[in-house]
Amino acid sequence: MTLKDSTKRFSDRVENYIKYRPSYPEKIIQELEKKQIISRDTVIADIGSGTGIFTELLLNTGCQVYAIEPNNEMRVAAEKRLQKNLSFTSVSGTAENTKLTNNSIDLITVAQAFHWFDLEKTRIEFQRILKEKRYIALVWNVRLLRIDFQKEYNELLLHHCPEYISVDYRRISEENIKKFFGSTIDYFSCENLQFFDLDGLIGRVLSSSYSPKEDQDEFQPLLKGLVELFRKYEENGKVKFDYQTEMYYGRLYNER
Repeated sequence: MTLKDSTKRFSDRVENYIKYRPSYPEKIIQELEKKQIISRDTVIADIGSGTGIFTELLLNTGCQVYAIEPNNEMRVAAEKRLQKNLSFTSVSGTAENTKLTNNSIDLITVAQAFHWFDLEKTRIEFQRILKEKRYIALVWNVRLLRIDFQKEYNELLLHHCPEYISVDYRRISEENIKKFFGSTIDYFSCENLQFFDLDGLIGRVLSSSYSPKEDQDEFQPLLKGLVELFRKYEENGKVKFDYQTEMYYGRLYNER
């Protein structure tokens, strides 16, 4: 599989993704509500919705949410999780081809997926489906590398996961984001935490598209490194992941 096959990269990682990926703080939703970007009658397209982690938070506001996800296994997992909610609609689509109708969406959200998109094609598609003067919100859980444990965790990924650099969300800069919006954007951030035992730490790594599989040479050295890292930093049988959840939001300017 090549890096271009981004819609298929998580197919065999769904179980670990559901168990070990972090959710997002309620403060993100509260910020959008405070700015009157979300209300109960808002129609939202959650693009690259995956297993529905962020979609579920949006649905809790009472909004109508279209969850756009190209990966079949992740989309099915979201459907199993959320199908009883009448405000949830699952769509097999991509950021570049959402299959939604013209000018039908009040708010587009993207959680932990924007770095996978073809930004030129995505911008055209977002312009097509958004109502006039409506909003986009881009959200990431960002690991804090200034913390010793997470710095060493990152070094393990760099050493044992050859694809890590090429798919890391940090390759999307604030400059890229501002260019995409083409207008003034707002920024909001807040703290987010996860705690893992050893099995959870291993599962967290294996939920990532770039982690080696069991039959690959780097798998056992990565596993050994994770065990050593856990033993070095665990407290009461757990290690802590510190995230800063970041959100860039604003209107999409319609002209270059």
